Amino acid sequence: MPGRDTVLIAAETRPAGGAALGEVALATGIGALLTAVLLALVLAHRTRRSTLLVRVGDRLGRATGAPGWVALPTVLTTASLLTALLGMLWDIALHIGVGRDEGPLANPAHYLILFGLFGVFAGGVLACAMPLDERPGPAAVRFVRGWDVPVGGILLTAAGFYALLGFPLDDVWHRMFGQDVTLWGPTHLMLIGGAGLSIVGLLVLEQEGHGRRSTDGGDRAGTVRFLRQASAMGGLLLGMSVFQGEYDFDVPQFRLVLEPFMIAGAAGVALVAARMFMGRGGALAATVFFLVVRGSIALVVGPGLGEITPTFPLYLGSAIAVELLALALPPARRPLLFGAVAGVAIGTVGHATEGGWTHLVQELSWGSDILVEGTLMALAGGIAGALLGALLATGLRRRLPRPAVARGVLLACLAVLAGAVANGLVATVPDDVEATFTIDEVTTGPRTADIGVRLDPADFPDDPAWLQITAWQGQGLVVTPLERVGEGEYRTTEPVPLHGTWKTLLRVHDGRVLTAFPIYLPQDDAIPADEIPAEDGMTRSAIPEIDILQRELQDVGGGLWLVSNLVVLACTLALVAAIAWGVARHARRGPAGEPSADAPAGRPRQRTAASGARR
Repeated sequence: MPGRDTVLIAAETRPAGGAALGEVALATGIGALLTAVLLALVLAHRTRRSTLLVRVGDRLGRATGAPGWVALPTVLTTASLLTALLGMLWDIALHIGVGRDEGPLANPAHYLILFGLFGVFAGGVLACAMPLDERPGPAAVRFVRGWDVPVGGILLTAAGFYALLGFPLDDVWHRMFGQDVTLWGPTHLMLIGGAGLSIVGLLVLEQEGHGRRSTDGGDRAGTVRFLRQASAMGGLLLGMSVFQGEYDFDVPQFRLVLEPFMIAGAAGVALVAARMFMGRGGALAATVFFLVVRGSIALVVGPGLGEITPTFPLYLGSAIAVELLALALPPARRPLLFGAVAGVAIGTVGHATEGGWTHLVQELSWGSDILVEGTLMALAGGIAGALLGALLATGLRRRLPRPAVARGVLLACLAVLAGAVANGLVATVPDDVEATFTIDEVTTGPRTADIGVRLDPADFPDDPAWLQITAWQGQGLVVTPLERVGEGEYRTTEPVPLHGTWKTLLRVHDGRVLTAFPIYLPQDDAIPADEIPAEDGMTRSAIPEIDILQRELQDVGGGLWLVSNLVVLACTLALVAAIAWGVARHARRGPAGEPSADAPAGRPRQRTAASGARR
């Protein structure tokens, strides 16, 4: 059994604040070197002293059917996003199983995230720099005389820079507030939000490059483009699904109703956009890409690397519902109506299939506790997401609704999403509930035990979303629901660890109640915090879960916390505004709107007032 000295050594080698200055300097040096290499490539290309980018781009272009200035950034960004996604899921598994890092560069997953995010940024820079002897589409922006940059490249660069900026800001955040061991830390959301939204830049870039190549190639060229679009839309689904990461590992730190909301929102954005943009089979193709990638990464992180295996949403029910709806309500005729109805289908049919899927793959599955509110949240996420997906698809095809309509729908959807998130974050802690524990030793070296729990009052909780014991950050994860053995009395179904660096707690979630009772917490001098020992017959009062799950957080006062969150929020809104501007510019600066993906072959293009508008 690890002794006190072992626990102290573990705490001392895992700082609770920012990284050591040496590691900060090393990470800065790596970033500076990569940036220097990227700028050198761009300078050599723009001054025509090197044809490397042209040769690589042309070779990739021949294979993908896209111009070189689209093909190279697309391939680089796609590979980088997959690398970052693997690193992120590996990183979450490491933090759940081990706890804090010994340092950011001591965590191997961080290298994948860092290089992946830099690759996204580099892909955007190359997309802006590579066009030499042509104006990359009518929406291109004049950078300097003789240098026009595609709007998709601008969006890709902005999203990549935003995500990359989250890395140094994350260290600053931890220095101010300690370690917030949650995926939903503000700077963590910058990392995953920027990476996910970079796909929109890729989609716009794809459209800017479409038509710059000869259409020779017939069916093969069409198939290659469909596969390219399926990977992009599947990538958008991957990016929108990252926000659910804590639920995928059965260690959510927020109310369960947020999970169906986020799944429906991701399905709405990506699957509706895929069906409207790609035509028949688009939603299913995007879902298949998602399942192949997430399934492969789950195998790599779990059995391959020996870490906790992440689960993932299914999305097939939502994809099938969207595809069937499109047969009855063609999206091209009334795209916003189609989006709204598709959102309802996702929030009901898709929500039901996801609920069944959670019972197969998740320990914390959806039950009757969230039946009503979870469905309402899924409807809100599904409808808002689907309308945003419809705007994206019509923008990509240059058939965007009138500016006033498009702006109104965008703002309304953002307001609904913000309101639903706020609702999901509202949780309460009862002030009159206690838990008394009985501990039956199973092993003493290391110490494990079967735990009995008696809750007072005995009628608490009424119909819980979960009533379970979680033990984490002790070289693994144990999540064990409790079985009821009497009025207000429960018992574990497997032994739980009570030693070393494990953090073991009873968690209860009932309606808006989200609370916990500490069972065993180790001494941690880096915070500092005393040990909370596990003793037979002990009684503990209900406290907020965050006090245990984010034990390393520092209370520095509400003012600094509020300002810091507002800064991150402002940066996020700026990125969303930039993406809205980019999609609108692409839609309104081009020629007449492209025919719908569902339009019969040979159907003439129809110029609408929206597609002919100019800014």
